[in-house]
Formats: sequence, structure tokens, C-alpha cells
Amino acid sequence: MKILIIEDDPETATYLQNGLWQHHHIVEHANNGRDGLFLAAGETYDLMIIDRMLPGLDGLSIVKTVRSAKILTPILFLTTLGGIDDRVDGLEAGADDYLVKPFAFAELLARINALARRPPMASTDTTLRVADLEVDLLRRTVTRAGRRVDLQPQEFKLLEYLMRKAGHIVTRTMLLENVWEFHFDPQTNVVETHISRLRSKVDRGFEGELIHTVRGSGYVLREPD
Repeated sequence: MKILIIEDDPETATYLQNGLWQHHHIVEHANNGRDGLFLAAGETYDLMIIDRMLPGLDGLSIVKTVRSAKILTPILFLTTLGGIDDRVDGLEAGADDYLVKPFAFAELLARINALARRPPMASTDTTLRVADLEVDLLRRTVTRAGRRVDLQPQEFKLLEYLMRKAGHIVTRTMLLENVWEFHFDPQTNVVETHISRLRSKVDRGFEGELIHTVRGSGYVLREPD
């Protein structure tokens, strides 16, 4: 794999580079946010490993800029910021995984391999449709009844999951695991908050609701009755 590391700590960067080289990965490194963004936007990588706190431009801004440019390369945050809110912010910005320092290199490799096994976002069918709602996975755009719906990266990820499960009930646990990649309950209302935001954008002002709460079970996206 060709991996970009954006990390300002020389010791950590060297440790990562040497470890990844030993596992036959091609590694490029930037020691500040601006150079990292330049490489991320101008080169093609299989994976990016990004620190949150960087000189020049912080990691969250890099990820948001990369995702707004429709670059779908898997991104793993590697950072000392390990609070629940920090993780949520990182994943909402568009990262695919989040690992807190200090870390075991074996776990880092396992997470890299897990990201590499994921199917690419662009599949043979790059458009999802339910009723008059349409999601273009390549352009990362959403329209309903021909009108554009602007979503944040994590809202897009949530809607995509609901669309792929259209007609089926998805539980809060399923959403935490598959949208936020939390394999534990963060004890926050992150799911409920994002469902509410998504409803306000996808359903409000349109004919017929698509996102429904199934009391005691979860949520379902389906065609209006």
C-alpha cells in the first residue's frame, strides 16, 4: 500500500515509517498540515494516517478539505486526543478510523489491514435511490425531488447506510458500529442528534417522510405510505 503520514513529531514519524517499510508499504511523510494537505490533494494514496494537532493546518481541517474535494481515500486519525467528543469530531469530519496514542503497532497494522479490506466506495452501482431521494456515491451529492440536499460528511455516511438498508430496521447499535465505528456505547446522543439533523434536511419541506423511528427498535428509511 502507498501510505501518507502527516505527523509533526519526528520520533513518532520515524517509528511509523520504519514499521510500515518493514511490512512492505510505500510511505511518504509530511511534518506539517499545509504540506500534508498538498500531498493529500495532489497524489494518490491507499491510506492516510493523520495527527490531529499539526503546525500550519490542523488534522480536522485537512480531512474536511480532502472530503470536500471528493477524495475518498481511507483516513485514520492517530492522535493523543482520546476523549469521546474528540473521536466523534474526527469521525464526523470524515475520518474512517481513530486510534489514540500511545498505541501498539500491531493494532495499527490490524486497523490498516481492516481499512484495506473494505470495498471501495465506487461500486458497479454508484447511485442509491429511494422514492425521490437520490444519493450519488461518486460525486458525493444528495438530491430529493430534483433539489440538492447539502450534508456534512458524517450525515452523508449515515444516509448512505440507511439507504443501503432501505426497508429494514436498523438499531442504534448498528449505526454506532457501522457509521461511527464505535464498538461500545459512547453514552452520548450522537445517533439521535444526527438522525434529527438528517430528517430536517431530507424530509422537511418535501412530500412524505422517508426516515421513520420504530419505537423500541431503531430507525427505517422507506418510501412514504
